[in-house]
Amino acid sequence: MQTDVLFEHPLNEKMRTWLRIEFLLQQLTVRLPLADHADALHFFRNAGELLDVFERGDIRTELLKELERQQRKLKAWVEVPGVDLSRIEAIRLQLKETSSMLMSAPRVGQLMREDRLIGLVRQRLNIPGGCCSFDLPTLHVWLHMPQEHRDAQVKVWLDSLAPLMHTLSLILDLIRNSAEFRKQTSLNGFYQDNGEDADLLRLKLDLATQLFPQISGHKSRFAIRFLPLDSEHGVVPERLDFELACC
Repeated sequence: MQTDVLFEHPLNEKMRTWLRIEFLLQQLTVRLPLADHADALHFFRNAGELLDVFERGDIRTELLKELERQQRKLKAWVEVPGVDLSRIEAIRLQLKETSSMLMSAPRVGQLMREDRLIGLVRQRLNIPGGCCSFDLPTLHVWLHMPQEHRDAQVKVWLDSLAPLMHTLSLILDLIRNSAEFRKQTSLNGFYQDNGEDADLLRLKLDLATQLFPQISGHKSRFAIRFLPLDSEHGVVPERLDFELACC
């Protein structure tokens, strides 16, 4: 039985940022509830990295622009014969409601940025072993509070990110489903093509090949080089089939 590994590669800076945010949001919820020191540090480290990403640009403005772009793309689809107009209208309405929700929400990450506990832990994360109980007695006490207390606090933090999570999920879902996977073949471990203004490359590769793709490029052109997991003894076949979607 074939096992495919899915690789995703962003073709512009906004997509790179969104995929990183999606990854960090997923990591925030992986080890809930926060029952011990290891769970808590996993949460706070990812929360800190998430806030770092937020501070590098205006995430909300970029997401609002993308919601508008997706609405314009839907208008173009209306003219296509045989298209499901009710489905398009439902998505259009969803985009409009999401845009209104995001515009009325507080600044992305503001509540977590102003939280004293997150701030204290964040300051110590880059110091080796800097989150010991004697370094962070506040966290030490917090971890001894009843589980319900910690759960309630985490819920407040995550709820503050809900507008972002909902918007990003909708946008990435639309982008990922904008193109179908097609079978392609690389020659001597190399493949290149035009991106056609794509935002994201999605590639499926059989795990049994023991290969991984090294992707470079931008929205108009990209190149893929397949490399062996075992750099010394691995072999790249002359012809390699894989599946690719330019979204």
